[in-house]
Amino acid sequence: MRVFELAIDPVLLRLGPINLTWYGTIIGFGALLGLLLAIREGRRFGISSDFFMDLMLIGTPSALIAARAYYVAFQWENYKDNFWEIFAIWHGGIAIYGALIGAVISGAIYIRVKGYPFWRIADICAPSLLVGQMIGRWGNFVNQEAYGGPVEESFLRDTLHLPDFIVNQMYINGTYYHPTFLYESLWNLAGLVLLLVLRRQSFMRAGEVFLGYLIWYSAGRFFIEGLRTDSLAFQGPEWLASLLNGLWSPMTTLFEQGYLDPNYGNVRTSQLLAVLLIAAGIALVIYRRLSGASSERYADPIIVRRPDGAAALPLKGDRMADEADEPASDASRDANAPNERNISRESEAADETEADKPSEDKAQDAGDTKPADSTGAKGLQHDDDSGRTV
Repeated sequence: MRVFELAIDPVLLRLGPINLTWYGTIIGFGALLGLLLAIREGRRFGISSDFFMDLMLIGTPSALIAARAYYVAFQWENYKDNFWEIFAIWHGGIAIYGALIGAVISGAIYIRVKGYPFWRIADICAPSLLVGQMIGRWGNFVNQEAYGGPVEESFLRDTLHLPDFIVNQMYINGTYYHPTFLYESLWNLAGLVLLLVLRRQSFMRAGEVFLGYLIWYSAGRFFIEGLRTDSLAFQGPEWLASLLNGLWSPMTTLFEQGYLDPNYGNVRTSQLLAVLLIAAGIALVIYRRLSGASSERYADPIIVRRPDGAAALPLKGDRMADEADEPASDASRDANAPNERNISRESEAADETEADKPSEDKAQDAGDTKPADSTGAKGLQHDDDSGRTV
């Protein structure tokens, strides 16, 4: 329980017994902006906005439940005697890594059910995840949580040149603290710009935008987490604690590591998970490149597999810069030729009756006694996924 007054009232609006908090509003706003960003990019690949709205409706509660469960699991001593406080998520106390785990698992299941390729949808959604995390950290700011170790007021005002509303909110129980929420928010902003640029490059393959997100976010989180004084932790082997401290040691030239109660734990959970995700992300990029699993480019059409056959969604909107590169386009068509032939064979029967006959009628009306080539109407099926998915 807090025994100090917040500089900013955590309640944005009071409507009788119902309180609208800044924390929930900020997280909701971040999720909405992330959704709009995904919808905008999805349209370029012919994906209906309904798909992303349904994905959010499934992913958001899953992320919140997993984020809360992750946090409570490492703070069980604070909740075991107050069970109902577990559900008071508006008081703060969620873990972003838990949210990521919940969102990815639920999203992967839904994506698979709808027949979309996971890596392609994950690539489209990766910048949206950064947007949500970037904005969501300001909910921690309002609640005065997820801050770092103590600093001098002059560091905040004169070195970082922060405005008064941030400096005042970082004054907690008579001490100023590192605004680690701000560090992470700015790191995510830089990562967002980077991903938006990278996904327009011709060398980006399927899955690499999402894996790049994991690597970028985890790298920043590893070093920022070391500044915090409220890290989730556990008692691990000494060699592991020494390894993580050694990896963080370059930061000691600038900042002092945040205090971690040795009775609570010696390994910061987020730091360990960050290292594992960085290693896994790099290994997956290399493996998928060498094995050919990432032969599909980010810019290529998305192939959806449905019970009635596979369908390549048509690219829409503005053209990607690398699509204007004819050799690259030729290479992409060669790489996807087997898939195109398979899809063509699957749709041949329907095309014979629905596409060829109108072509023949038109040719005869024009005075040409030779029927139109039926193969011209065959090829990839196109599905705009316009129906509301449930």
